[in-house]
Amino acid sequence: MARSIVVGAGMVGLATAWYLQERGVDVTVIDREGVAAGSSWGNAGWLSPGKTIPLADPSLWSYGPRALLDPDAALHIPIRVDVPLWSFLARFAAHGTRRSWERAMAALTPIDRIALACYDELGAGGVLSRTHAGPFVIAFARPGDDAGFLREIDGARRHGQDVPLTPLPNPRELCPVLSETVTTAYRLDGQRFLEPGPYLAALGDAVVARGAELCTGSAVTDVVGGPRPAVLLDTGERLAADSVVIATGAWLPRLARTLGVRTRVQAGRGYSFTVKTDVPVEHPLYLPKQRIACTPYRGRFRIAGTMEFRRPDEPAQPRRIQAIVNQARALMTGVDLDDRRDEWVGARPVTPDGLPLVGATRAPGVYVGGGHGMWGIVLGPATGKMLATQIVTGEIDPTIAPFDPLR
Repeated sequence: MARSIVVGAGMVGLATAWYLQERGVDVTVIDREGVAAGSSWGNAGWLSPGKTIPLADPSLWSYGPRALLDPDAALHIPIRVDVPLWSFLARFAAHGTRRSWERAMAALTPIDRIALACYDELGAGGVLSRTHAGPFVIAFARPGDDAGFLREIDGARRHGQDVPLTPLPNPRELCPVLSETVTTAYRLDGQRFLEPGPYLAALGDAVVARGAELCTGSAVTDVVGGPRPAVLLDTGERLAADSVVIATGAWLPRLARTLGVRTRVQAGRGYSFTVKTDVPVEHPLYLPKQRIACTPYRGRFRIAGTMEFRRPDEPAQPRRIQAIVNQARALMTGVDLDDRRDEWVGARPVTPDGLPLVGATRAPGVYVGGGHGMWGIVLGPATGKMLATQIVTGEIDPTIAPFDPLR
């Protein structure tokens, strides 16, 4: 039996392990901390292909400078000497053009279109956690604030996605926590959501139940390719297999850069917390102008936001939580924003061109799956399926061809 080692127990790593098992591969998953210890645990849990779009667009040129001067803005960049960070930001900004956005959207659309079907395959294959249908509520404080959002939806539709969006005359019927400040709202259908922590735990349990070994407590310090590629652990142990997959999110460059993966991966850190609401909320809420995404979570309401460009291991910045609170307070009612639980920061792996890194490295037998930015949850299973196919058959599905990690 072929054997594979997957480094990383987030959504991409576990989904790759699951699909490798589907093809008869014996799998070992290694993570220094455990399942969903990176950016997979505290995100909003949105399975929204219709919103899985390139991060950099022309609005970046007007929004970015304003954000630098606004302490409550969703985008936060520390003003300090950090040559790698500013080099990344220069490349990221260079992709903030209409032409680059259209090119990236064309590349993302094929995997967007299969994303939800892959979740159905996981469910049918024994992953004992549900995904939930929408609708999503999209809300704006002022008329006209919806222009940018509508352009994004139109772009996704233009590239072939079905994104059902209808005006919502009374948004409080679906989302009772919205205040009277909201003047414009929409209902977005065709999307789903999940509770990230419980879902990842169920996926990890399914992978182990199917025979995988899950190794935690040790970090992989190096990966070497060859006829029997191997990982080296911080304990000094060396583990070999027929293939190795690096799926370590924002930490991917530490292992992959020496293997020919030169595209920079920058941590775009997001924050979240949960709150109690006076009235139960059953549907996700998106506030596009504030870049705040909210989701029902285990009887509470998870509020997530911020794109903070810092190193992935830096301490959490409480001011970023306060920025989300300040933005949310004006648009929500019946929400106890002062009684916050589950405060969290996670490092999303962002690439300059907005495309993931999925496929073979220069080292024989070594592959990577990462760089999904904000979209690792929704695209994780589809990524795992396509990557497992490449590992086992050697064939590169056109769906992931644009994500060549050696580009």
